[in-house]
Amino acid sequence: MTAPADSTALTGRPEAVAAALPGLIGRVAARYAGASRYSRGFVPRKLRHDPATAAILARAAAVGGFGAVTDLGCGRGQLTLLLLEAGLARRAVGLDLLAGQVAEAAAAAAGLPARFLAGDLARPEVQAALPGADTVMLIDVLYLLPPAAQLALLRRAMSMADRRLVLRVFDPECGWRSRFGRGMERVNALLRGEPRARVAPLPLGALEAVLDEGGFAVTRQPCWGGLPLPNVLLLAEKRA
Repeated sequence: MTAPADSTALTGRPEAVAAALPGLIGRVAARYAGASRYSRGFVPRKLRHDPATAAILARAAAVGGFGAVTDLGCGRGQLTLLLLEAGLARRAVGLDLLAGQVAEAAAAAAGLPARFLAGDLARPEVQAALPGADTVMLIDVLYLLPPAAQLALLRRAMSMADRRLVLRVFDPECGWRSRFGRGMERVNALLRGEPRARVAPLPLGALEAVLDEGGFAVTRQPCWGGLPLPNVLLLAEKRA
């Protein structure tokens, strides 16, 4: 198994991320050689085509690395492992509801300072047991929860984060992109055998107000690339 990259390779050099990405994605994909056939295809495809990949790595490089990372809703863990392979995270913990994906993430993390846990983020007792970190990530998670649960999880994530939060959220006020995004969620729900999509995105202003009250300075960054989706990164840095 490959060792993680030199920790100084991208630190402070966000402009170097694009050149480094293909090699890093190849390293991460190789870690899933023992995973299911679907996951072996999904991991490199997701990392190559999701605009969040390059955006989040560039942010990590710009701030000197993310330090200790907790990834809430980590899925198969590929983004977490990419940060470690890039030398832009010191250690990581990932949590996700789907035990099968968590098991694949744990196997792929062999030799890296990472651990992955299965649990329901909507449950208060799970939230209470979550570890603190320099950086807490919530990527495509909040809008899948009821509004009250979104705010509870966001506040818990704020209490865990020593330096920053990185969130990708669904902007419900993004015109045709929002309408298209809701349609895609309805299609995905039908494919999963669910009667309707369970999507309740809060306005970005409401999320930003909670972060601001908690002492975080927030910036917005569109994160849809060439896709017709309403995805936005909220990058929240704790004020001094």
